[in-house]
Amino acid sequence: MRPIRVLDYDPTWPALFQVMKAELLAIAGVGIVAIEHIGSTAVPGLAAKPKIDLDTVLVDETAVSDLAASLRASGFRDYGDLHGEGRRLLTREHDAHGLRLYLCLPDNPAHRDRLLFRDHLRRHPERAAEYQALKRRLAIAAEGDWDLYTGGKAQFIAETIRRAEVETGV
Repeated sequence: MRPIRVLDYDPTWPALFQVMKAELLAIAGVGIVAIEHIGSTAVPGLAAKPKIDLDTVLVDETAVSDLAASLRASGFRDYGDLHGEGRRLLTREHDAHGLRLYLCLPDNPAHRDRLLFRDHLRRHPERAAEYQALKRRLAIAAEGDWDLYTGGKAQFIAETIRRAEVETGV
């Protein structure tokens, strides 16, 4: 089992996102609607696993397939739609961090929820602090069991998305 490492916030994470964004734009050329930094590394001050998560929104399925093929050719591992959410997952490891890249269409509900969650934590530092404490507790308790770690966050995430929907009127 791989250990679950939740590290203190690293101020270089936004710059790593910008590097990856520039790489995606150079690879894709056309077809990208938006590239969003998501996940815990996108919330200033929040402890996180050293993985930069990105949602790349594309105009259509052809653009998704074309970009996935180009990313595979540049060293990404393609997992397809691993979670059945209409988002294609690709990853690439680096020395000190990893990249988790999701490709999806503009109306993807999982993408919408991830933006709601991220933005709510950015607006509510007290909620982000609760999430950080939960992640640290789960990382220790899970002892490398990624399903336990991820599952242990599910209720908190769902409640935070519900709060964000109420707050934003979505």
